[in-house]
Amino acid sequence: MNFAHPWLLNLLWLLPLVALLRWWARHRRKRALARFAEPALAERLTGRVLPRRRFWKRGLLLAGLAFMALALAGPRWGTRYQEVQQKGVDIMLVLDVSASMGVADVEPDRLERSRREILDLLRVLTGDRVGLVVFAGTAFLQCPLTVDYAALEMFLGALEAGNLPVPGTDLGQAVEAALAAFDPEVQTDRVIVLITDGEDHEGQGLAAARRAAQAGVRVFIFGVGDPVGGPVPQAEGQGGFKQDAQGNLVLSKLDETGLRQMAALTGGAYVRSQAGDLDLDLLYFEGIRQKTEAAVLKSGKVRVAEERFPLFLLAAAVCLLLEGLLADRAPLPRRKGGGRA
Repeated sequence: MNFAHPWLLNLLWLLPLVALLRWWARHRRKRALARFAEPALAERLTGRVLPRRRFWKRGLLLAGLAFMALALAGPRWGTRYQEVQQKGVDIMLVLDVSASMGVADVEPDRLERSRREILDLLRVLTGDRVGLVVFAGTAFLQCPLTVDYAALEMFLGALEAGNLPVPGTDLGQAVEAALAAFDPEVQTDRVIVLITDGEDHEGQGLAAARRAAQAGVRVFIFGVGDPVGGPVPQAEGQGGFKQDAQGNLVLSKLDETGLRQMAALTGGAYVRSQAGDLDLDLLYFEGIRQKTEAAVLKSGKVRVAEERFPLFLLAAAVCLLLEGLLADRAPLPRRKGGGRA
């Protein structure tokens, strides 16, 4: 036998205290009764104490409390097989890691804000399979669909803005790579969550969104950045900001118009990152959850322990019932009736 909550067994240490308190209360009642009447008169008024019954009455009370403590601890023995199902949708996170994601127009910068939002999202997911595609001028599948969210967090921690070999931002390739990463054998709703600042240098984002819509995949987009924009930092180790041929700072601005069109084409939704770290959660609960239907991704049988606490609750109820019915004093003698002289 084992217990689901073994720490609750510490309640059993309270039983001696209960016994001591009852003894103290009974002693006080006895002293109070002694001040009120002589022992012989008190016995005639309250009935003669039956020591054996009183012993059993105390034992039944303590046994009932002990069984209740054991029931709370969740006793278990034996096992049975239980059918379990894992329900969810397939979500492919598509994260922009181009150099413009290093812009600090949101705190602390676009990529780090995106990373924090994804980590917050992973903490609220239950049963959904999640994968990760990263892109700049080209796209790569970084993590296939999985329910091992801890593994996904490891991949996220290694990402840096501008570290892919092909510079630029190609939304078309990003969406295509995500579509290719879905498992065609799994019949469940499929979702792409595109996290980007919206700069589409190749202009293929809308065409890829149409192909996603034809494949029945909704694209939800999380825009990171500020429409006003900010200077793009140089590659790591160079310092400063990028400049054009005329020496002007290269500014990167959040392009919301194209992102809204892509989301609308697929029946998805668009959300822009605001102050705080819960925007991607809202996109999940108010967008993905409402527009998709969770399907069975995996089913099987697992061995689970048999819960036996009802037996202990029944034993506790029987003990307490008997304790209440058992009298520990002899019944008072009936008075003989008589008429007037």
